[in-house]
Amino acid sequence: MDQIYNFSAGPAVLPKEVLQQARDEMLDWHGSGMSVMEMSHRGKEFMSIAEKTENDLRELVGIPQNYKVLFLQGGASSQFSMVPMNLLRGRKKADYINTGQWSTKAIEEASRYCTVNVAASSADANFTYAPIQDKWHLNPESAYIHYTSNETIGGVEFHWIPHIDPNSHVPLVVDMSSDILSRPLDVTRFGLIYAGAQKNLGPAGLTLVIIREDLLGMPLAGTPTLYDYQIHAQNDSMYNTPPTYAMYITGLVFDWLKQKGGLSAMEKTNIAKANVLYDLLDSTDFYHCPVAKPDRSRMNVPFTLKNPGLDGEFLKQATSNGLIQLKGHRSVGGMRASIYNAMPLEGVAKLAAFMKEFASQHA
Repeated sequence: MDQIYNFSAGPAVLPKEVLQQARDEMLDWHGSGMSVMEMSHRGKEFMSIAEKTENDLRELVGIPQNYKVLFLQGGASSQFSMVPMNLLRGRKKADYINTGQWSTKAIEEASRYCTVNVAASSADANFTYAPIQDKWHLNPESAYIHYTSNETIGGVEFHWIPHIDPNSHVPLVVDMSSDILSRPLDVTRFGLIYAGAQKNLGPAGLTLVIIREDLLGMPLAGTPTLYDYQIHAQNDSMYNTPPTYAMYITGLVFDWLKQKGGLSAMEKTNIAKANVLYDLLDSTDFYHCPVAKPDRSRMNVPFTLKNPGLDGEFLKQATSNGLIQLKGHRSVGGMRASIYNAMPLEGVAKLAAFMKEFASQHA
């Protein structure tokens, strides 16, 4: 089979080495005689996988001991409810920064539990930039501040962490679903980090939560047991059966990241990949990227063709060249290239070469 480069926004490309190892271990994990999918989540075999997965993540990111790592289900969308359920802690208001569709969904869900103050929004420019912090209007009565570090659909990314006065005791919460582990991360700047796995961590079915311990144990009255972070923390994410195979694959991804030199090395590669595409987009008027340059995502690169009538032909020819899943989200149209950690530089270079050739043919 010819090389295929998968630019899907999620579920997304996984490292080839990870898939090959999973293939080799599919029927018999380390002489156990079982596939990981068949193991008891409380058996010694899987418990060793879970322990290593958490330890490798802590090492990769530098997660302090006063933070709990939770492996949950429900996708990042479940966190839109779990965050206010657990972090309001007697308060009635929360601050949200709105930079696109995922921020909007988080706001809509949080509004079921509290009064949401949209402290800043880029809706005035069709969500094509990240509002600078000087323009934020935070409510001093809010229980927490929430933002989405990378909008997968719109391709807007925060390349900075908001500064929150440590004396305010208002935790910073971030949905990092599509850029987590793409660069070094200072966990101590946050009260809670969450991410769906299917973009930059592993397969769909797993949700990662990193939460500071002092934020546990104060859920809203009536919060379902499985929506209480403390329950999961007290039970090492084993209160109910976790997504075992997704955890296993994610652990292999952590191993792969360590072998690649860790998050600093990955950031350099991601910058190089993004530059290949953005340099091309900026060199011609045949393509257009709507996102403000300072806020362009390294993970999701949206672009349109000058002539939308060529969209179908672009996608057809791209597919015939082994470049798949480039169609933009149905809500915005155009194209989108998702270039997560597992997308190799040569894949991005091949896409850029195709785009350049296509433009010359249809100028």
